[in-house]
Amino acid sequence: MSKIHPDELVNIFSELGIQLQNPDDQLQMLIQQEQFHNAWFTPASVERAVLSIGQMLNADAIKQWLDNYDLSKTTEEKKVGLILAGNIPLVGFHDALCVLAAGHHALIKASSQDARLVRHVLNMLATIDARFSGKYTFVDRLKDFDAVIATGSDNSSRYFEYYFGKVPHIIRKNRNSVAIVTGDETIEELNLLGHDIFDYFGLGCRNVSKLMLPSGYDIGTFFRPIETYQPVINHHKYNNNYDYNKSIYLVNSEKHFDNGFLLLKENEGLASPLAVLYYEHYDTLAQAEATMNAMSDKIQCVVCISPLKLNSQVVKPGQSQQPRLWDYADGVDTMEFLVKLS
Repeated sequence: MSKIHPDELVNIFSELGIQLQNPDDQLQMLIQQEQFHNAWFTPASVERAVLSIGQMLNADAIKQWLDNYDLSKTTEEKKVGLILAGNIPLVGFHDALCVLAAGHHALIKASSQDARLVRHVLNMLATIDARFSGKYTFVDRLKDFDAVIATGSDNSSRYFEYYFGKVPHIIRKNRNSVAIVTGDETIEELNLLGHDIFDYFGLGCRNVSKLMLPSGYDIGTFFRPIETYQPVINHHKYNNNYDYNKSIYLVNSEKHFDNGFLLLKENEGLASPLAVLYYEHYDTLAQAEATMNAMSDKIQCVVCISPLKLNSQVVKPGQSQQPRLWDYADGVDTMEFLVKLS
């Protein structure tokens, strides 16, 4: 198959975006039924992911994204193995989209947690333009690949390095996101920060798992505006995590704050347990910036109302789980990697 021209890609991908924002009966059914395969994939979470990708795939954004790469030249199609994560709905779709946009064939090892959604959305794309129908294959095990993009944990990354180190590869490890609270946030901005914390129950690498707070900050100032997210505690798996972590802190007499659905604990780490936010104090914004830059290889994005001098992506409150097409995971340009394969 000859490579699809970038102008055509804009039209095709934007049509997919329109369809995702207006789910048909089949997609609506999938949105409702995913909870029976994965209890974390509630209808609200799946719908949020579907609509977010639909909004991301708008014609202007797609053109701006693709204009950064020379996609018009004739190149040899490569087989690119994808090992997708499954922590939140459709989290691996962007990698598959990049492979197809670059004119390669995607060999997809989907997570058992998210195989149905990814397959369905790619089938929607193939229905829009049949030239994509033979450009992706779902596999149980990767073989006969020319390159690999693998997403996993710090532990699985060592396995990936061993097996895929001899071919061009992108291997992603654990990442977490942080919010730097300045003390100047409005009530609305603090409420929006709740999306960065609670969307997808905090399971994504772009979810905030730690707060950087100015010295002397009143925790109540943060807790009050996020009260609207209290219904999260009604999800049984989230509630189990909350109860478990709360009991550990109480039994061990560990200082923590508790608003009835979220625990705050002072800790220098980044990866807090589910239903827990770590926090750390800083004296100056420059100090907070230095702390973040020292851990930039562990950070996916930083939420803050102020412009910061960081090595990590900085977003406004409420925006961490709404990445743009060019907001690549771990800051590695996936499209550049794929375009240079040929």
